[in-house]
Amino acid sequence: MSATLPDLPYAYDGLEPYISRQIMELHHKKHHQTYVNALNAAEAAYANTSTPKERIALQAALKFNGGGHINHSLFWKNLAPSHSEGKGHGGVLKDGPLKEAILAKWGSLEKLKKEFNATTAGIQGSGWGWVGVNPVDKRLEIITTANQDPLLSHVPIIGVDIWEHAFYLQYLNVKVDYLNAIWNVIDFEEAEKRFVEAVSAAKL
Repeated sequence: MSATLPDLPYAYDGLEPYISRQIMELHHKKHHQTYVNALNAAEAAYANTSTPKERIALQAALKFNGGGHINHSLFWKNLAPSHSEGKGHGGVLKDGPLKEAILAKWGSLEKLKKEFNATTAGIQGSGWGWVGVNPVDKRLEIITTANQDPLLSHVPIIGVDIWEHAFYLQYLNVKVDYLNAIWNVIDFEEAEKRFVEAVSAAKL
């Protein structure tokens, strides 16, 4: 079944001023669409292979573009218009299981943000920062992945794209400003749904 570009659950300008309309349109319509197109092409080519050598040759394209599609599909749902701008519930962590888990691990949301931003800003080149559930002990952890590698070792709860295309037009080379800003549009309600499902089933 062919991959398709998912619709955004908000308008392209819905995350302003923290993520500009220009970035969102390019990121969604161009970058994510490119991953979808390339993934479909790689899967079609894979279906027509007849030797192990041919299939092995396609693994890199499947991993990169498949990961790009998986990661971005999660990323869009991971965001919501900002409460601080009077637009939605983005950035608000309400009382509940996710908040309890964050407080148990880090002591405060601010400490989680600080550690996450420091870890993610340290990615060399392109990649992703994640808050994920360890399927063994069901505790939250901060993890990074390179390029478009999907998070396979943990259940992803929050993911932040740290590729330059996600922020450069607005924040230039100052990744830390982008990381500080994006917490204003993190959809903690969506994150809590993932968290509850993860700790109840620990499915990868």
